[in-house]
Amino acid sequence: MHWVRARRRLRSRMAAGGGRPGCTGVKPHDLRHFYASGLIAAGCVVTVQRALGHGSAMVTLGTYAHLWPTVEDKTRAAAASMMAETLDAADSVRTLGQR
Repeated sequence: MHWVRARRRLRSRMAAGGGRPGCTGVKPHDLRHFYASGLIAAGCVVTVQRALGHGSAMVTLGTYAHLWPTVEDKTRAAAASMMAETLDAADSVRTLGQR
């Protein structure tokens, strides 16, 4: 979810700057935050500290703690995955039964 917000923010800032990288709408820090958000969304928690060159995990957590998935995010993802698997299985049975 946070990855989507970061992507939207980046796109809106690029649009404000004429859609060209390097325009006043996008700063290098925006790209850094976009990169960190993507890594966190992909589950690369340890990688974030190393990739951003933070001296300690506390710096990374203090800056990006709001981006890590909450228990509710994980629960929604698990429920969505379970429903998708169930619906796919039901669709397979239905498709096989129509032969």
